[in-house]
Amino acid sequence: MINNIIKVISVFIVLCLAACATPYRYPPGHSPAMLSLQQDYAVMDDGYRLPLSVWPSAQAGGCRAVLLALHGLNDYRNAFADVGPYLAGQGVTVYAYDQRGFGGTEGAGYWHGWQRMVEDMRGMITLLHRAYPNCPLFVLGESMGGGVVLAAQRDAPLNVKGEILVAPAVWSRDSMPWYQRVGLWLAVHTLPGKRLTGEGLDLHPSDNIAMLRALGRDPEVIKATRVDVLYGVTNLMDVAAAVPVTRLGNSLLLYGEHDEIIPREPTCQLLDRLQQTPGPRVKLYPRGYHMLTRDLNARVVWEDIAHWLLSPNTVIPNRAAINGFCHNSQRTY
Repeated sequence: MINNIIKVISVFIVLCLAACATPYRYPPGHSPAMLSLQQDYAVMDDGYRLPLSVWPSAQAGGCRAVLLALHGLNDYRNAFADVGPYLAGQGVTVYAYDQRGFGGTEGAGYWHGWQRMVEDMRGMITLLHRAYPNCPLFVLGESMGGGVVLAAQRDAPLNVKGEILVAPAVWSRDSMPWYQRVGLWLAVHTLPGKRLTGEGLDLHPSDNIAMLRALGRDPEVIKATRVDVLYGVTNLMDVAAAVPVTRLGNSLLLYGEHDEIIPREPTCQLLDRLQQTPGPRVKLYPRGYHMLTRDLNARVVWEDIAHWLLSPNTVIPNRAAINGFCHNSQRTY
């Protein structure tokens, strides 16, 4: 009896101590500034700089479209170093930037808040409209970047011609097992600064092994993630997964059937909702993994992106393929 009481008291003490630790959010800039677009960086309204990579349209007569690309968790703008030049060759000018807390930004490795990331994207959209007033502007979000694109439309649609969501981060708490939710809460309130590498997890983000090894050697790619960053990304995914699909009028969602990072269940919940509206288009890749634009079969994905950017109404979703993938319980990947 006494031992049981001691155990209960011990658990209570641990929970109380857990409340003492809080997730850290890196503060915004403290130098109000005008939005500006420079050659290799953009300045946000708080003076914060976002490193840029640009692949100008290679076609005579200027761009046929402009694409703003947002990378995924722990990645940076170089995620588009292959698809960017390809799209430029099709007449699309591509801008990719390091999101706050990643790549070459100040405070890399820390979470800056999904709201601030959304504001940065909206700032970039404003700048690109100014720079290219006569070109249709699109935005592409990969994984976490797709979550940012979705979360931005919680309150209002984006001021763009359309959105491309590549394996968007929509693994919200509603679709996580209870032990994962509890584990994350305990971790972020006890060891928010602990860095996790994911070593030992049997996950395959791509079938392009050479590319994955190159990422492992790239110093700009974050290899160990703070617990409070994972917590912040989960908050972002909660918002992204709950955005009304009616806001996604002209959009294209791409997903690989072998994706082991953003699971099938939460993605299919979004796909089922998207099929209830006429605007969004969906393309599944039977050989695709999470990093679709860098997989071994990436060229097919690039071509689909270019085709949709230049002729968005011609891509017809294969509802039978979507239903077969999402609702055939006998199918495994």
